[in-house]
Amino acid sequence: MKLGGYIDRIPWVNLTDGSVEYKNIDEADARKYIGGRGLGVKYVFDNGHGVDPLSPENILCVMGGPLTGTDVNMSGRLAVVTKSPLTGTVTDSHMGGWTAAKMRWAGVDGVIFKGKSSKPVYAYVENGEVSLHDAEEYWGKEIHETIKLLREKHGKDCGVMAIGPAGEKLVKFSAWLNEDDRAAGRGGTGAVGGSKNLKAIVFKGDKKNKPKPANKEADKAARKKALATIMAEENITSPRKGGLSVYGTNVLMNITNGIGALPAFNSKVASFDGKAETLSGEWVKENILVNDPTCHACPVACKKEVEVTDGPFKVHMESVEYEPAWSFGANCGNDDVRAVAYMIDMANRYGLDAIESGQVLAMYMEYSEKYSNGKYPKLEWGDTTAMVEFLEKIIAREGVGDILAEGPTMAAEKLGHPELAMAVKGQAIPAYDPRGLKGMGLGYATSNRGACHLRAYTPASELGVMPFGTLKTDPLAWEGKGELVKIFQDIHAISDSFDICKFSAFAEGMDEYTEQFNAMTGLDYSPEELLKCGERIYNLERYYNNLNGFREGSDTLPKRFLEEPSDQPGSEGHVCELDLMLKDYYELRGWKDGVVPEDKLKELEIIA
Repeated sequence: MKLGGYIDRIPWVNLTDGSVEYKNIDEADARKYIGGRGLGVKYVFDNGHGVDPLSPENILCVMGGPLTGTDVNMSGRLAVVTKSPLTGTVTDSHMGGWTAAKMRWAGVDGVIFKGKSSKPVYAYVENGEVSLHDAEEYWGKEIHETIKLLREKHGKDCGVMAIGPAGEKLVKFSAWLNEDDRAAGRGGTGAVGGSKNLKAIVFKGDKKNKPKPANKEADKAARKKALATIMAEENITSPRKGGLSVYGTNVLMNITNGIGALPAFNSKVASFDGKAETLSGEWVKENILVNDPTCHACPVACKKEVEVTDGPFKVHMESVEYEPAWSFGANCGNDDVRAVAYMIDMANRYGLDAIESGQVLAMYMEYSEKYSNGKYPKLEWGDTTAMVEFLEKIIAREGVGDILAEGPTMAAEKLGHPELAMAVKGQAIPAYDPRGLKGMGLGYATSNRGACHLRAYTPASELGVMPFGTLKTDPLAWEGKGELVKIFQDIHAISDSFDICKFSAFAEGMDEYTEQFNAMTGLDYSPEELLKCGERIYNLERYYNNLNGFREGSDTLPKRFLEEPSDQPGSEGHVCELDLMLKDYYELRGWKDGVVPEDKLKELEIIA
């Protein structure tokens, strides 16, 4: 392939017989689907929609994009793409840190696994070659210990991503974590690794393998322009000045709480009354913050490393992010951020999605409150000691933990109360109440991987943190949100396929994205042509899901958000007017009640 930015080498590893086939990237696919998420989805689609997610036939794609590991700002991301055991949809989950860069420097654009090993193994990648090694000694170990041992064996400069005991036990929301405690958290990708007896992947990188831009001077100019937007003091990304840099993602806790858009007590209410402050990024910075580490090529440094030195929850960890701080915090009626930090670290050590973990606990807390009959042990709101114990049960699949390990949707069904699962298509909502942020409600409903804030991050507009304060919309208005969600979905599909951090969109726009992509690859796309790639990726995902049975009526929300008005200041009296937004959204998408028609697939060159 002649395009810049691609190493043009993807090992396809057959775990059943241990063979490896090295394939080039089809240039037509690269032009249409870019890389990262986009190419990963194309490979999952081509593998067939009818596979069982936990069967040997499912593939697990670990993918970089043409910008991953380069000098492009915020380019330290990789995508784990597969069919999800949690949702049955296609899913992609991304991790930051340095592992993605080291993967590219190890001489590959990604690694794809199929089959199932007869015993635990890990993959070692160096200079474009993959070898499989016995992992019996690591099986059953926590992720931190596994990574430590593998780096001692292969070098402390290696990038390592691994699953923990939760993935080995096939917990449906288990995750991959790397040496920087960055997680590919959502969708149960860790369980797919566990089903294949794949414990870890080690990348031995050499910067001589760093992908080169097709146009060196244009690349330098494009990066300089993009960096200027990131550094601008008007933007939330501004190093040591913007809220994202100073407080991390948890800068949002007080903001969403103040406008009645912070779900609490399993979304029974839309704010955590006066208790959100002790969970916030501001409180963390003043009380337990010890460091601000960053990812490859990122000046923002949004990660917040903390240390708790007293009490029952002593821990040194990174990072107290907004989503898990909410999930283990407000959503469970818990205002102790020290306990939150401890539980996030548990999720990182054992390999759990911290969002889904807190959500399944909150669902069970409401079940205990309303319907407990003595069959299962109760879990009270805010009981942090018991929360830790229940997490241990989930990881081990012991007792009621075996039910909860299936995720909130399946667990609530097994408990006889499916209405308690605050989820869409099997995946739990994150930390934004659709009654207070209407666009986010539409984003949840139409996300192709189940409820998700990262498919269309409308709070950037609804909370006014878009580049230089542009494109501010009313969080309580439903009008115009169909267009807003579609634009965000298509843009985020692009950044996920580059693969660069979504937070770049808090500063950069399509012009910056297009200039950097063109300089790297040597293509001459217009912003509109690049945006069409994002639309194509989103429609391919939707088509795959349609083939898997997600059709008319699948784009919905829990009735709580549609029928129970908020009683909290800022969103009082509001429900989420999903039907009205869906009508506009489907018209803009050219879909028929959530289904992609044949003429749209042909227009986007998904089918001939």
